[in-house]
Amino acid sequence: MSRLVVVTGVPGAGKSTVIEGALKQLKSQGVGYRVINYGDVMLELMREREGVIDRDEMRRVSTGPYREIQRDAARRIARVAKRKPTLVDTHCLVKKPDGYYPGLPRWVLEELKPESIVIIEATPKEVAARRTRDVTRKRDKEILDEVMEHQILNRAVATAYAALTGATVGIIHNREGRLSEAVKE
Repeated sequence: MSRLVVVTGVPGAGKSTVIEGALKQLKSQGVGYRVINYGDVMLELMREREGVIDRDEMRRVSTGPYREIQRDAARRIARVAKRKPTLVDTHCLVKKPDGYYPGLPRWVLEELKPESIVIIEATPKEVAARRTRDVTRKRDKEILDEVMEHQILNRAVATAYAALTGATVGIIHNREGRLSEAVKE
């Protein structure tokens, strides 16, 4: 069975950037990982089934169809991950209009069976600044306290996910101007 590692963090923490750097480092060491962005798989399924146009619109899909698509995305990812070590770029929690929704509920964890869960974090101020600079997304603007709350909840939920799966949990700090340290970690 291949190794599956979930990499998570709030939007703007720098997950994708850290993953990109880590992949280069792993490749130089002769270790090859595939990266699957859970949101990309969800978006593909939501376009087909719900007519969703972009990733930021996915949060507005009602819970019933969202859960079905979430489970089907997990099944797709698990099938692919059986063949090669895989990093899954995703979110512990999705902030929906009616509250936080688990990004990896029990039925998703049962499909994925992660070996490790890695949380990428930055200070709330750094996260807010990164979100402001990212003109490619239509993210909700959040105040610093909301970013901090989301990160605290991510830690709690990741620990719960680990308790359900036996996965380890690690936290990597992706501080502004110190990407190489985060990648190394």
